[in-house]
Amino acid sequence: MMQAQLRCLCLLILHLATGYSHEGKFSGPLQPMTFSVFEGQQGSQVIFQFKASPPAMTFKLTGETDGIFQIQPDGLLYHNGALDRETRAVHKLQVSALNAQGATVQGPVPITIEVKDINDNRPTFLQLKYEGSVRQNSRPGKPFMYVNATDLDDPATPNGQLVYEIVIQLPKINNVMYFQINNKTGGISLTRHGALELDPTKNSNYNLVVSVKDMGGQNENSFSDSTSVDIMVKENIWKAPELLEIVENSTDPHPLKITQVQWNEPGAKYSLVDKEKLPRFPFTIDQEGNIYVTQPLDREEKDSYVFYAVAKDENGELLSIPLQIGVKVKDINDNPPTCPSAVTVFEVQENENIGSNIGTLTAHDRDEENTASTVLAYKIVDQIPAFPKEGLFLVQAYTGVFQLAKQSLKKQDTPQYNLTVQVSDKDFNTLCQVEIHVIDINDQIPIFEKSDYGNLTLAEDTAVGSTILTIQATDADEPLTGSSKILYRITQGDSEGRLGIDTDPQTNAGYVIIKKPLDFETVAVHNLVFQTENPEPLVHGVNYNSSSSATFKLIVTNVNEAPQFTQNIYQAKVREDVAIGTKVGNVTAKDPENLDISYSLKNNKRGWLKIDPVTGEIFTMAPMDREAESVYRVQVVATEVGGSSLSSVATFHLALSDVNDNPPRLATDHPHLFLCHPLQAPGSVIFEATDDDQQFFRGPRFTFSLGSKVLENDWEVKRINGSHAKLSTKHTNFEERVYSVPIHISDGGEPELKGTVSLPVTFCKCVEGSCFRPAGHQSGMPTVGMAVGILLTTFLVIGIILAVVFIRIKKNEGKDNVEIAQTLSFYELVTNEPKQLD
Repeated sequence: MMQAQLRCLCLLILHLATGYSHEGKFSGPLQPMTFSVFEGQQGSQVIFQFKASPPAMTFKLTGETDGIFQIQPDGLLYHNGALDRETRAVHKLQVSALNAQGATVQGPVPITIEVKDINDNRPTFLQLKYEGSVRQNSRPGKPFMYVNATDLDDPATPNGQLVYEIVIQLPKINNVMYFQINNKTGGISLTRHGALELDPTKNSNYNLVVSVKDMGGQNENSFSDSTSVDIMVKENIWKAPELLEIVENSTDPHPLKITQVQWNEPGAKYSLVDKEKLPRFPFTIDQEGNIYVTQPLDREEKDSYVFYAVAKDENGELLSIPLQIGVKVKDINDNPPTCPSAVTVFEVQENENIGSNIGTLTAHDRDEENTASTVLAYKIVDQIPAFPKEGLFLVQAYTGVFQLAKQSLKKQDTPQYNLTVQVSDKDFNTLCQVEIHVIDINDQIPIFEKSDYGNLTLAEDTAVGSTILTIQATDADEPLTGSSKILYRITQGDSEGRLGIDTDPQTNAGYVIIKKPLDFETVAVHNLVFQTENPEPLVHGVNYNSSSSATFKLIVTNVNEAPQFTQNIYQAKVREDVAIGTKVGNVTAKDPENLDISYSLKNNKRGWLKIDPVTGEIFTMAPMDREAESVYRVQVVATEVGGSSLSSVATFHLALSDVNDNPPRLATDHPHLFLCHPLQAPGSVIFEATDDDQQFFRGPRFTFSLGSKVLENDWEVKRINGSHAKLSTKHTNFEERVYSVPIHISDGGEPELKGTVSLPVTFCKCVEGSCFRPAGHQSGMPTVGMAVGILLTTFLVIGIILAVVFIRIKKNEGKDNVEIAQTLSFYELVTNEPKQLD
């Protein structure tokens, strides 16, 4: 009995130590319950203490006890051996409550024991050794094989979470890994280096050691296993074919297979991509990788094609880099030669030597260059006219160069020859037309019709552009050609280029024209020599001689001319406060006849300047003001002394730079500045300042202050910007009147100038935001008292008149109406209003 009690006490202590419970309770009534127990625990472990309720006296345990789970008669549930989750993860038990007679009074009640996992199993690979293969240049990251390991621990816990890793790669060239593994799936694939560098011709076999760890590889106590992986590298068959050649205009049935591409493994999906985005793409591919041309090709339309072959997996992902396919269209001779134009024109000068080149006929052929199909042969088959003989020309058979064959040509014989030329390739002939024009050669010199054109006297002021002489030469070469066109030039007597000669293109007449003004003082007599020549060079052995030149004397007479200034406008700049008598400029004029010159000023309206009549120096003679005129303009007159007293005029501009000589002032009178009286709060008014000096580049920069310190208790002034300020009251206790506030304004110039202005501010009653000013009494208008008196007097007179009228009517209704009329007339006289009686 003592041993049983001791055992129960030990179990209770163990129960408290292990902490198995249901919702934090270690004992309670019999009811369905679930318990979690870690596997692998040795010795007796208490799970729960069930309490009996009368008439129950003892408890009974049944179900999947596996000889491990037991219950004491007093309801203490425990296990006496280690549990193994991998053998049984969940134990289904039943507990019944029995009375004293052993009969069941409650239950059986289901009790669930969940065995919690511990890391007691190491992962193991399914194979001791794996073998696989991969094609060179396979896509990096796409697995080509897998390794697999298992772990009996719970996969829902870290105990069963496996991580793969490549620990050894042999060989490891340049310490570069060619292979990689997905640490969760065990999929082995190529790295980028492996995709680029694996080459079976250099190394076709690789060995990997792959490890697997449980606990997600994060615990130093995790279990691991390793395996060996042998990998064979195979040659990549996903290669672009060599440049393909397709004969143009093929008559074979289409589509026509031209090549094949193939992915390294079966199951790839093939397609073509047109690199050039052609409107008509004549190629296709089937799912065996066979590439076809779908129609005959024309090299002259397009001589080559470039497109890509693409391989994708079942998910539409690229298996590798697309292959570039190049196609060259092979030429056949299917095009005849073509002439460069409807008629090819050559020119040949008469008297050309035999064998001279005339020109080159270059025919074209659309077939492929530098092949037998485009080797062209030339042959003259007809000459019109055949005068003076046939065969005057020959053509080089393969170059198309034309030459004179038998004799020199004369334009007088035939000015033009028409040739028919046959151009042939190996299969076709074409006839081309050639015209050969015989052109005149320049073997005649121009000849003046007379050698001396005499004398001509002109005044030096003869107008520029005037034609002063017509000269004429003739040329016996063909008219209207470069050989007969005549150009005239002056070779002597006009070194300054005052004259020129224009040629009439139809008649070859030359017109001598004044191009620049004549000048008696420079050259009084021009002894001119005219020379003629042609634009085309003379033929060898022919030279210009004295017949191609003529003489002419031009005499220039003097004309008295006005002095000439060296420039039309003179300019100078000075400060506006420059001292009187300061030299501000200088003008210079020269008389063509070298007479003395006298200078004077004109339009000197303000009298600011004077000029030295002899030297042309200009001086100030009165104070100047930039604000009155910033640029002072006067005219300078140069008059020759003696002679005809001719004069000329130039302009002198004197720019005045500003000097700060104007104090600041108010921009306007500001008569309407007001504040509403009485003030509810301090108020303010804004005013603007200005001055007449030139403003700074960025505008004025005035500063403002009160003109009297006495006013500082009532007013303050603050600068808003360079031109505006704000005058504010400091309190509200002002009378209803006009205040004149003195303001100091400084312009910030050099020297700094200050001004004091009086700013009127009116305090007045306001109506709708505007100052209300009652109208004063106007002369000639009655006052209110006078108006009331006049009105009462008028009413009194009317009352008296009415009373008299009614009394008279009462006394003598039969009296003559004249009296009534008289009374009414009196009423109208008094009131100045007509009265009408009923």
